[in-house]
Amino acid sequence: MEETIGVEETSGALGAGQLARQPTREIPRQRGDQLLDSAVRYAEERHWDVFPGTWLEVVGSGEKCSCDRLDCAAPGAHAAGPDWAAQATGSAVEARALWSKRPTASVLLPTGRTFDALDVPESAGCLALARMERTKVTLGPVTCTPDRRMLFFVLPGAALKTDALVRGLGWAPGALDLVARGEGHYVAAPPTRVGGRGAVQWARRPTVANRWLPDVEELIRPLTYACGQQAATERARHT
Repeated sequence: MEETIGVEETSGALGAGQLARQPTREIPRQRGDQLLDSAVRYAEERHWDVFPGTWLEVVGSGEKCSCDRLDCAAPGAHAAGPDWAAQATGSAVEARALWSKRPTASVLLPTGRTFDALDVPESAGCLALARMERTKVTLGPVTCTPDRRMLFFVLPGAALKTDALVRGLGWAPGALDLVARGEGHYVAAPPTRVGGRGAVQWARRPTVANRWLPDVEELIRPLTYACGQQAATERARHT
């Protein structure tokens, strides 16, 4: 069963290396009350801007994205139109009104406003997360997606600095699967579900303790190292 995401709760966060996935046949229908409550909490408790995206519609025994594209890359979990940035709100009252109109809409968070996100493969993210915890690096919230990605929330401005920081550590940015999402991008927030693949989950939940986000400089070394390890593994596989 999908759990209700309490923004200030600390229990239930997934451990590094233990990011379980539900089999597709066991994934429940998207619950509008969870989505509405989560959107309101993100705006009210974290002061994050939120906006409703697409949603999943029941078709026979299956589901499809409300965008009606048969080749939709993120069913029920992407912006509904090009004007999404203007729809984003940091008001809990407005968020409640938006999701009251469309209770099953995905919960999307624009980056580049109150946070940026460092997007890495799940395997690299787990390695980096374990390393950060051992060395007591200050962490912000971290999500994991059904597409096996992990996103580390950091202070805004990270997207403008990441390539230079990666070069400073001896890597060409294009050689690593590390993407900084800033202004003009957005991320899907828990408990948004991506088609039949599963729901976005918290690997590290938003709490009082991580209200102040780290700067990209604090996380870039372990993330670059982990992504470099993965890149080396991939090269070895193909030789």
